[in-house]
Amino acid sequence: MHFHPLLLLAAAAAVSGAALPSPPAPGMRLIKTSDTDTGTWVTESEKFTNFTAQHIGFQDITDTLALESHAAKLSSARLAAAVFPSAPTHQTTANPLIAKLSQSNLVARATEMAAFYNRHYQGSYATTSATWMFSAAKTAAAANAKITVAQFTHSYKQPSVIAKIPGTSGKSVIVSAHFDSVGSTISGRAPGADDNASGVVAILEALRVLAAAAYAPTNTLEFHFYSGEEGGMLGSRDVMQAYVAAGTPVLAVVNQDMAGFSPNNVIAVYTDYVDAALTAFVKKLVPVYTALPLATDVCGYACSDHASARDAGYPVSYVCDENMADSSPYIHSAQDAVATVDFAHVLEHAKFTVGFLVEGGFFA
Repeated sequence: MHFHPLLLLAAAAAVSGAALPSPPAPGMRLIKTSDTDTGTWVTESEKFTNFTAQHIGFQDITDTLALESHAAKLSSARLAAAVFPSAPTHQTTANPLIAKLSQSNLVARATEMAAFYNRHYQGSYATTSATWMFSAAKTAAAANAKITVAQFTHSYKQPSVIAKIPGTSGKSVIVSAHFDSVGSTISGRAPGADDNASGVVAILEALRVLAAAAYAPTNTLEFHFYSGEEGGMLGSRDVMQAYVAAGTPVLAVVNQDMAGFSPNNVIAVYTDYVDAALTAFVKKLVPVYTALPLATDVCGYACSDHASARDAGYPVSYVCDENMADSSPYIHSAQDAVATVDFAHVLEHAKFTVGFLVEGGFFA
Protein backbone atom coordinates (compact mmCIF):
# COMPACT_ATOMS: atom_id res chain seq x y z
CA MET A 1 0.00 0.00 0.00
CA HIS A 2 1.22 3.47 -0.84
CA PHE A 3 -0.75 6.61 -1.44
CA HIS A 4 -0.35 9.99 -3.08
CA PRO A 5 0.82 12.85 -0.82
CA LEU A 6 -1.75 15.29 -2.25
CA LEU A 7 -4.51 13.02 -1.00
CA LEU A 8 -2.91 13.01 2.42
CA LEU A 9 -2.97 16.80 2.56
CA ALA A 10 -6.66 16.80 1.75
CA ALA A 11 -7.33 14.25 4.44
CA ALA A 12 -5.36 16.20 7.01
CA ALA A 13 -7.48 19.25 6.29
CA ALA A 14 -10.66 17.25 6.66
CA VAL A 15 -9.68 15.43 9.84
CA SER A 16 -9.11 17.91 12.65
CA GLY A 17 -9.77 18.48 16.32
CA ALA A 18 -8.47 16.86 19.47
CA ALA A 19 -8.84 13.13 19.92
CA LEU A 20 -11.37 12.03 22.50
CA PRO A 21 -10.01 10.06 25.48
CA SER A 22 -12.36 7.18 24.73
CA PRO A 23 -14.43 6.14 21.70
CA PRO A 24 -17.85 7.73 21.40
CA ALA A 25 -19.26 4.28 20.61
CA PRO A 26 -17.95 0.73 21.11
CA GLY A 27 -15.71 -0.55 18.33
CA MET A 28 -14.73 2.84 16.91
CA ARG A 29 -11.11 3.38 15.90
CA LEU A 30 -8.82 6.39 16.38
CA ILE A 31 -6.95 7.26 13.21
CA LYS A 32 -4.56 10.02 12.12
CA THR A 33 -3.43 11.21 8.72
CA SER A 34 -0.38 13.32 9.58
CA ASP A 35 2.25 13.77 12.25
CA THR A 36 0.35 16.73 13.69
CA ASP A 37 -3.14 15.21 13.45
CA THR A 38 -4.41 14.42 16.97
CA GLY A 39 -6.79 11.81 15.61
CA THR A 40 -10.45 11.24 14.78
CA TRP A 41 -12.77 8.43 15.83
CA VAL A 42 -14.29 6.44 12.97
CA THR A 43 -16.08 3.15 12.57
CA GLU A 44 -14.34 0.24 10.86
CA SER A 45 -16.63 0.77 7.88
CA GLU A 46 -15.75 4.47 7.71
CA LYS A 47 -12.05 3.65 7.99
CA PHE A 48 -12.25 1.50 4.89
CA THR A 49 -14.68 3.64 2.87
CA ASN A 50 -13.22 7.07 3.63
CA PHE A 51 -9.53 6.24 3.77
CA THR A 52 -8.43 2.82 2.48
CA ALA A 53 -10.76 2.87 -0.52
CA GLN A 54 -9.81 6.48 -1.27
CA HIS A 55 -6.09 5.67 -1.19
CA ILE A 56 -5.48 8.02 1.74
CA GLY A 57 -2.64 7.05 4.06
CA PHE A 58 -3.42 6.78 7.76
CA GLN A 59 -2.38 5.07 10.96
CA ASP A 60 -4.80 3.44 13.38
CA ILE A 61 -3.43 4.43 16.79
CA THR A 62 -6.27 3.06 18.94
CA ASP A 63 -4.24 0.24 20.51
CA THR A 64 -0.84 1.94 20.37
CA LEU A 65 -1.21 5.22 22.25
CA ALA A 66 2.04 4.51 24.10
CA LEU A 67 3.87 4.46 20.75
CA GLU A 68 2.06 7.65 19.78
CA SER A 69 3.20 9.33 23.01
CA HIS A 70 6.76 8.11 22.41
CA ALA A 71 6.75 9.49 18.84
CA ALA A 72 5.59 12.90 20.06
CA LYS A 73 8.61 13.11 22.37
CA LEU A 74 11.22 12.27 19.77
CA SER A 75 13.62 15.08 19.07
CA SER A 76 14.86 15.96 15.60
CA ALA A 77 18.39 15.50 16.94
CA ARG A 78 17.69 11.90 17.90
CA LEU A 79 16.10 11.16 14.54
CA ALA A 80 19.14 12.60 12.77
CA ALA A 81 21.70 10.78 14.93
CA ALA A 82 22.10 7.58 12.89
CA VAL A 83 25.34 7.12 10.96
CA PHE A 84 25.80 4.54 8.20
CA PRO A 85 28.72 3.46 5.99
CA SER A 86 29.63 5.67 3.07
CA ALA A 87 29.35 2.72 0.67
CA PRO A 88 28.76 -1.05 0.68
CA THR A 89 31.88 -3.06 1.47
CA HIS A 90 30.78 -6.68 1.89
CA GLN A 91 30.13 -7.81 -1.68
CA THR A 92 32.48 -10.79 -1.37
CA THR A 93 30.24 -12.14 1.38
CA ALA A 94 26.90 -11.14 -0.12
CA ASN A 95 27.34 -12.11 -3.76
CA PRO A 96 27.74 -15.89 -3.26
CA LEU A 97 24.56 -15.82 -1.16
CA ILE A 98 22.71 -13.80 -3.80
CA ALA A 99 23.66 -16.45 -6.35
CA LYS A 100 21.62 -18.99 -4.35
CA LEU A 101 18.32 -17.09 -4.70
CA SER A 102 15.63 -18.92 -6.68
CA GLN A 103 13.08 -17.18 -8.87
CA SER A 104 10.97 -20.33 -8.96
CA ASN A 105 10.66 -20.19 -5.18
CA LEU A 106 9.36 -16.64 -5.47
CA VAL A 107 6.72 -17.74 -7.97
CA ALA A 108 5.64 -20.72 -5.89
CA ARG A 109 5.26 -18.81 -2.63
CA ALA A 110 3.48 -15.84 -4.20
CA THR A 111 1.08 -18.20 -5.95
CA GLU A 112 0.27 -19.82 -2.61
CA MET A 113 -0.42 -16.43 -1.05
CA ALA A 114 -2.61 -15.23 -3.92
CA ALA A 115 -4.66 -18.42 -3.70
CA PHE A 116 -6.29 -17.12 -0.51
CA TYR A 117 -9.58 -15.45 -1.44
CA ASN A 118 -8.23 -12.53 0.53
CA ARG A 119 -5.88 -12.00 3.46
CA HIS A 120 -7.79 -9.19 5.15
CA TYR A 121 -6.94 -8.88 8.84
CA GLN A 122 -10.62 -9.10 9.84
CA GLY A 123 -11.77 -11.46 7.13
CA SER A 124 -12.62 -15.14 6.99
CA TYR A 125 -9.05 -15.99 5.93
CA ALA A 126 -7.23 -13.83 8.48
CA THR A 127 -6.20 -16.73 10.70
CA THR A 128 -5.44 -19.23 7.95
CA SER A 129 -3.32 -16.75 6.01
CA ALA A 130 -1.38 -15.97 9.19
CA THR A 131 -0.89 -19.68 9.79
CA TRP A 132 0.46 -19.99 6.24
CA MET A 133 2.85 -17.09 6.89
CA PHE A 134 4.11 -18.70 10.09
CA SER A 135 4.62 -22.05 8.36
CA ALA A 136 6.37 -20.46 5.37
CA ALA A 137 8.80 -18.59 7.60
CA LYS A 138 9.55 -21.73 9.61
CA THR A 139 10.17 -23.66 6.40
CA ALA A 140 12.49 -20.95 5.08
CA ALA A 141 14.45 -20.95 8.34
CA ALA A 142 14.48 -24.71 8.88
CA ALA A 143 18.09 -25.29 7.76
CA ASN A 144 19.44 -23.34 10.74
CA ALA A 145 18.21 -24.39 14.18
CA LYS A 146 19.54 -21.17 15.71
CA ILE A 147 16.92 -19.11 13.89
CA THR A 148 13.78 -18.40 15.88
CA VAL A 149 10.38 -17.93 14.27
CA ALA A 150 7.46 -16.70 16.36
CA GLN A 151 4.00 -15.28 15.99
CA PHE A 152 3.22 -11.87 17.47
CA THR A 153 -0.44 -11.74 18.46
CA HIS A 154 -2.70 -8.71 18.19
CA SER A 155 -6.19 -7.70 19.30
CA TYR A 156 -7.49 -9.03 15.97
CA LYS A 157 -7.21 -12.59 14.66
CA GLN A 158 -4.21 -12.31 12.31
CA PRO A 159 -0.83 -12.61 14.11
CA SER A 160 2.30 -11.11 12.60
CA VAL A 161 5.40 -13.30 12.21
CA ILE A 162 8.97 -12.49 13.26
CA ALA A 163 12.04 -14.54 12.36
CA LYS A 164 15.45 -13.78 13.87
CA ILE A 165 18.94 -14.85 12.87
CA PRO A 166 20.81 -14.24 16.13
CA GLY A 167 23.86 -12.04 16.24
CA THR A 168 26.36 -11.27 18.97
CA SER A 169 26.08 -7.47 19.31
CA GLY A 170 22.76 -7.26 21.11
CA LYS A 171 21.48 -4.98 18.32
CA SER A 172 19.07 -5.69 15.46
CA VAL A 173 18.63 -4.84 11.79
CA ILE A 174 15.13 -5.42 10.40
CA VAL A 175 13.60 -6.06 6.99
CA SER A 176 9.82 -6.02 6.77
CA ALA A 177 6.82 -6.58 4.52
CA HIS A 178 3.10 -6.93 5.19
CA PHE A 179 1.25 -10.08 4.20
CA ASP A 180 -2.38 -8.97 4.55
CA SER A 181 -4.38 -7.81 1.53
CA VAL A 182 -7.54 -5.86 0.78
CA GLY A 183 -9.80 -5.63 -2.24
CA SER A 184 -12.45 -3.20 -3.43
CA THR A 185 -14.51 -4.21 -0.39
CA ILE A 186 -13.45 -5.55 2.99
CA SER A 187 -14.73 -9.03 2.14
CA GLY A 188 -13.99 -8.96 -1.59
CA ARG A 189 -11.50 -10.96 -3.61
CA ALA A 190 -7.99 -9.69 -2.91
CA PRO A 191 -5.17 -11.89 -4.17
CA GLY A 192 -2.69 -9.14 -3.25
CA ALA A 193 0.00 -10.51 -5.55
CA ASP A 194 1.97 -7.29 -5.93
CA ASP A 195 0.52 -5.71 -2.77
CA ASN A 196 2.18 -7.38 -1.04
CA ALA A 197 2.92 -11.03 -1.74
CA SER A 198 5.80 -9.79 -3.87
CA GLY A 199 7.48 -7.99 -0.97
CA VAL A 200 6.87 -10.90 1.38
CA VAL A 201 8.41 -13.54 -0.89
CA ALA A 202 11.45 -11.34 -1.58
CA ILE A 203 12.42 -11.25 2.09
CA LEU A 204 11.23 -14.82 2.66
CA GLU A 205 13.65 -16.05 -0.01
CA ALA A 206 16.43 -13.98 1.55
CA LEU A 207 15.71 -15.73 4.86
CA ARG A 208 15.89 -19.14 3.17
CA VAL A 209 19.26 -18.42 1.58
CA LEU A 210 20.83 -17.05 4.77
CA ALA A 211 19.46 -19.98 6.77
CA ALA A 212 20.83 -22.54 4.31
CA ALA A 213 24.26 -20.90 4.50
CA ALA A 214 24.17 -20.91 8.33
CA TYR A 215 24.99 -17.23 8.04
CA ALA A 216 26.19 -15.84 11.38
CA PRO A 217 25.92 -12.03 11.51
CA THR A 218 27.30 -9.66 14.11
CA ASN A 219 23.94 -7.91 14.46
CA THR A 220 20.75 -9.92 14.81
CA LEU A 221 18.90 -9.96 11.50
CA GLU A 222 15.11 -9.81 11.85
CA PHE A 223 12.49 -10.61 9.24
CA HIS A 224 9.11 -9.05 10.07
CA PHE A 225 5.99 -10.19 8.26
CA TYR A 226 3.23 -7.83 9.39
CA SER A 227 -0.51 -8.29 9.45
CA GLY A 228 -3.07 -5.50 9.43
CA GLU A 229 -1.11 -3.00 7.34
CA GLU A 230 -4.17 -2.24 5.24
CA GLY A 231 -6.02 -1.35 8.44
CA GLY A 232 -3.61 1.43 9.36
CA MET A 233 -0.27 -0.25 10.17
CA LEU A 234 -1.91 -2.27 12.95
CA GLY A 235 0.58 -5.13 13.14
CA SER A 236 3.74 -3.09 12.76
CA ARG A 237 2.56 -0.51 15.31
CA ASP A 238 1.94 -3.24 17.88
CA VAL A 239 5.38 -4.71 17.27
CA MET A 240 7.16 -1.36 17.40
CA GLN A 241 5.31 -0.36 20.56
CA ALA A 242 6.55 -3.57 22.17
CA TYR A 243 10.11 -2.95 20.97
CA VAL A 244 10.12 0.55 22.43
CA ALA A 245 8.75 -0.73 25.73
CA ALA A 246 11.46 -3.40 25.86
CA GLY A 247 14.21 -0.96 24.91
CA THR A 248 15.14 -3.07 21.90
CA PRO A 249 18.13 -1.48 20.11
CA VAL A 250 17.35 -1.38 16.39
CA LEU A 251 20.00 0.01 14.06
CA ALA A 252 17.96 0.09 10.84
CA VAL A 253 14.63 -0.94 9.33
CA VAL A 254 14.04 -1.40 5.60
CA ASN A 255 10.44 -1.97 4.57
CA GLN A 256 9.37 -3.32 1.17
CA ASP A 257 5.79 -2.99 -0.01
CA MET A 258 5.26 -4.08 -3.63
CA ALA A 259 8.17 -5.54 -5.56
CA GLY A 260 6.75 -6.97 -8.77
CA PHE A 261 5.17 -4.34 -11.03
CA SER A 262 7.57 -1.91 -12.66
CA PRO A 263 6.94 -0.56 -16.17
CA ASN A 264 10.16 1.45 -15.88
CA ASN A 265 12.05 -1.59 -14.56
CA VAL A 266 13.54 0.24 -11.58
CA ILE A 267 13.93 -0.15 -7.87
CA ALA A 268 12.36 2.87 -6.20
CA VAL A 269 13.70 4.26 -2.94
CA TYR A 270 11.34 6.71 -1.27
CA THR A 271 12.72 9.82 0.34
CA ASP A 272 9.96 11.26 2.57
CA TYR A 273 9.13 10.18 6.14
CA VAL A 274 12.35 8.17 6.27
CA ASP A 275 15.80 8.46 7.80
CA ALA A 276 17.99 10.47 5.44
CA ALA A 277 21.27 8.76 6.32
CA LEU A 278 19.93 5.21 6.01
CA THR A 279 18.13 6.08 2.79
CA ALA A 280 21.32 7.53 1.31
CA PHE A 281 23.07 4.24 2.08
CA VAL A 282 20.20 2.16 0.70
CA LYS A 283 20.35 4.10 -2.57
CA LYS A 284 23.97 3.05 -2.95
CA LEU A 285 23.07 -0.62 -2.59
CA VAL A 286 20.74 -0.71 -5.59
CA PRO A 287 23.40 -0.47 -8.35
CA VAL A 288 25.80 -2.69 -6.41
CA TYR A 289 23.49 -5.60 -5.60
CA THR A 290 20.90 -5.43 -8.39
CA ALA A 291 20.85 -5.12 -12.16
CA LEU A 292 18.24 -2.35 -12.07
CA PRO A 293 18.56 1.43 -12.04
CA LEU A 294 17.58 3.50 -9.03
CA ALA A 295 14.49 5.70 -8.99
CA THR A 296 13.30 7.97 -6.19
CA ASP A 297 9.93 9.42 -5.26
CA VAL A 298 7.81 10.51 -2.29
CA CYS A 299 4.66 8.79 -1.06
CA GLY A 300 3.39 10.91 1.82
CA TYR A 301 2.43 10.11 5.39
CA ALA A 302 1.92 6.50 6.46
CA CYS A 303 2.21 4.95 3.02
CA SER A 304 3.45 1.66 4.50
CA ASP A 305 4.77 -0.03 7.64
CA HIS A 306 8.01 1.91 7.91
CA ALA A 307 5.82 4.63 9.43
CA SER A 308 5.55 2.56 12.61
CA ALA A 309 9.31 2.11 13.00
CA ARG A 310 9.75 5.82 12.35
CA ASP A 311 7.37 6.58 15.22
CA ALA A 312 9.49 4.27 17.37
CA GLY A 313 12.51 6.46 16.60
CA TYR A 314 14.36 3.85 14.57
CA PRO A 315 16.15 4.74 11.31
CA VAL A 316 13.88 3.64 8.46
CA SER A 317 13.97 3.33 4.69
CA TYR A 318 11.24 2.37 2.22
CA VAL A 319 11.93 0.43 -0.99
CA CYS A 320 9.33 -0.27 -3.66
CA ASP A 321 9.06 -1.48 -7.24
CA GLU A 322 8.10 1.76 -8.96
CA ASN A 323 7.43 5.48 -8.63
CA MET A 324 3.97 6.64 -7.63
CA ALA A 325 2.75 7.64 -11.08
CA ASP A 326 3.62 4.30 -12.68
CA SER A 327 2.82 1.91 -9.82
CA SER A 328 0.41 -0.98 -10.26
CA PRO A 329 -3.15 0.05 -11.17
CA TYR A 330 -4.39 -3.30 -9.87
CA ILE A 331 -3.73 -3.01 -6.14
CA HIS A 332 -6.68 -3.23 -3.76
CA SER A 333 -8.70 -5.14 -6.34
CA ALA A 334 -9.36 -8.64 -7.60
CA GLN A 335 -7.02 -7.87 -10.50
CA ASP A 336 -3.88 -7.77 -8.32
CA ALA A 337 -3.12 -11.27 -9.54
CA VAL A 338 0.03 -13.34 -9.98
CA ALA A 339 -0.20 -12.85 -13.75
CA THR A 340 0.54 -9.13 -13.27
CA VAL A 341 3.76 -9.74 -11.33
CA ASP A 342 7.20 -9.68 -12.94
CA PHE A 343 9.11 -12.25 -10.91
CA ALA A 344 12.42 -11.35 -12.50
CA HIS A 345 11.87 -7.97 -10.91
CA VAL A 346 10.97 -9.53 -7.56
CA LEU A 347 14.23 -11.47 -7.76
CA GLU A 348 16.11 -8.16 -7.97
CA HIS A 349 14.39 -7.07 -4.76
CA ALA A 350 15.48 -10.33 -3.14
CA LYS A 351 19.05 -9.62 -4.25
CA PHE A 352 18.83 -6.16 -2.75
CA THR A 353 17.47 -7.66 0.48
CA VAL A 354 20.36 -10.09 0.88
CA GLY A 355 22.84 -7.33 0.12
CA PHE A 356 21.27 -5.02 2.68
CA LEU A 357 21.14 -7.73 5.36
CA VAL A 358 24.79 -8.69 4.89
CA GLU A 359 25.84 -5.05 5.05
CA GLY A 360 23.49 -4.42 7.97
CA GLY A 361 24.93 -7.33 9.86
CA PHE A 362 28.11 -5.27 10.22
CA PHE A 363 26.53 -1.92 11.17
CA ALA A 364 28.18 -0.46 14.27
